[in-house]
Amino acid sequence: MKTAVFLDRDGVINEVLTNRVKFVNKPRDLYFLPGVPVAIKNLNEFFDYIFVVTNQGGVGLGYMKEEQLQKIHEYMINELKKEGAIIHEAVYCPHKPKEGCDCRKPNAKLIQDLAERYDVDLANSYMVGDTDTDIIAGKKAGTRTVFIGGSDPLADAVFPDLYAASEWIIGEVKKEDGND
Repeated sequence: MKTAVFLDRDGVINEVLTNRVKFVNKPRDLYFLPGVPVAIKNLNEFFDYIFVVTNQGGVGLGYMKEEQLQKIHEYMINELKKEGAIIHEAVYCPHKPKEGCDCRKPNAKLIQDLAERYDVDLANSYMVGDTDTDIIAGKKAGTRTVFIGGSDPLADAVFPDLYAASEWIIGEVKKEDGND
């Protein structure tokens, strides 16, 4: 079986709710957080897949069309690829926040569907996010979880940014492989 790192998008990969950008509704609104391309590139060396798993209720609420969201993800993937960082697939829940769908985090359906499609061993994979809903989704799916931010008692580890989280995740993989 394969291994993967599942990444939330907003607040993990790119800026959101900053002076520069409130929401990412167009490719030009997407600004990578510091260290993100290097972090993903480093994770690519140790994991079979890197996926983006994101709630995008703005589609269901009418703030953007699904085609716009797909263009944003295409832009994100292509810009990261220029830095040698590979995202294998970006999936999203387009539904309204209180719609009650199965795919919106904290539900684990997006993660589980990717795992099934790509033959991923969830117990040896990681979910990285900046909200409780990300961590809960990862736990429900059976991954280890990493919180980006101040603190989260549910997460297996907490770091200030994706680069620091990637260093820890890679360290954990090396320990398990006996290459510490």
